[in-house]
Amino acid sequence: MTKLGIVRHGITEWNIEGRAQGSSDIPLHEQGLKEAEMLAERLKGEDWDLLYSSPLLRAKQTADFISKKHGGLEVLTDERIRETGGGEIEGTTEAERLDKWGTGWRELDLGREQSRQVTKRGVEFVEEILKKHPGKNILMVTHGSFIRHLLQELTPVNEEREPLKNTSITHLLIEDSKWSCGLYNCTKHLEIK
Repeated sequence: MTKLGIVRHGITEWNIEGRAQGSSDIPLHEQGLKEAEMLAERLKGEDWDLLYSSPLLRAKQTADFISKKHGGLEVLTDERIRETGGGEIEGTTEAERLDKWGTGWRELDLGREQSRQVTKRGVEFVEEILKKHPGKNILMVTHGSFIRHLLQELTPVNEEREPLKNTSITHLLIEDSKWSCGLYNCTKHLEIK
């Protein structure tokens, strides 16, 4: 059985401000650095064979913390697991989008990457790593919108899933070509002890 651990990166300044990030290369906020360290501490006792990351800085910084706690586990980057491209909305808040494009801004093109494109590259990545690393425990550090697209394709559900939290981890297991979700959006490492 192959296990895929999917991590959302730590919090950024733009997350705090409610700005759309997309492909913009935003670093972790000071709080995000602390949360990434707490996540890495949690994961150090777990068995992960491989560590993949989006090349965007916020994901890479999160992955670097995990790598250090796993004895320097190599961080392998892949463009296919970067965040959904936001086009013209990147760097804007909801209020700014409403002011600039009106209430129907979501129906406008604005250069945003299409859902089917995000899903296609995500599934291609997952299929490739399954072939290259069968039976392994694979951790990938990526982004909220990308994860939502991937989960909807691999483990579709009818009910609305709660929004993914920063540094949350989700476990997907594949057995007999069927995916199941063993853990969703877990941030127990952020609970104050």
